[in-house]
Amino acid sequence: MTTPADSLARIAAALERMVPPAPPAPDWLAAPAYVWDGTAARAVAHLEAPALNLLRGIDAQKDVVVENVARHAAGHAAHDMLLWGARGMGKSALIRASVVAAQGRGAIALVQVTQDALPTLARLFAALGGASRPFLVFIDDLGFEEGDGIGPRALRSWLEGGVEARPANVRLAVTSNRRAIVARSMREQDDPINPRDVVDDRLALADRFGLSVGFHNCDQDAFLAIIAGYADALGLAWEQGDALEWAQRRGGRSGRVAAHYITEIAGRAGRHV
Repeated sequence: MTTPADSLARIAAALERMVPPAPPAPDWLAAPAYVWDGTAARAVAHLEAPALNLLRGIDAQKDVVVENVARHAAGHAAHDMLLWGARGMGKSALIRASVVAAQGRGAIALVQVTQDALPTLARLFAALGGASRPFLVFIDDLGFEEGDGIGPRALRSWLEGGVEARPANVRLAVTSNRRAIVARSMREQDDPINPRDVVDDRLALADRFGLSVGFHNCDQDAFLAIIAGYADALGLAWEQGDALEWAQRRGGRSGRVAAHYITEIAGRAGRHV
């Protein structure tokens, strides 16, 4: 005879079979990089990044970021970083390249966080804080939309020592196309309730980062220097006029446009890059 207890036990067993098992905890000491999706971390066996000497046209920015990441890798005092400005000028590439360079001096690892996983950062910080290793948590292309007050407030808390602040062995590196990170609109200028305070409040979020590094559109000389660096390293022949025509067709000059041109001339030459 089936008892109510037996029925409940069968239902509980069926529910357990339907629920997927929790993902295994990652080994935070094993890999050079990880990707956090909000639920689990995936180890990345090889961190792809260009050589630092190929990142041209951003020499001042490169010196600051590389030095800061090296300090963090060595266990010294280091800043949270905001890299902001023009698209395609190497912000993300510089973060990755700096970590690769610093891994020769320490055990630092990069942990990239997708923007939709931001609400789970406290859980990630708790896991990283228990690992005996420095981490650089990387949030790429961050931007909070107008009306989003929760995201910016959480970011301030993480940066400034709130109850869910990042642990001592973790620093944040954020890239954004906007210095203020938060979207801005012309309506701020028409707000009758102290519009200057609205602007200052949004810029204050950027000021929470110890380093705020601006990237700007490159001029023609810098664009050609970027191409020359990659082409020389790869042994590719190129022509200045052809490169400038490529940029004109793409509607602008940037490190990304230069990299696409390198792919083009490598393809023409039957090479793989």
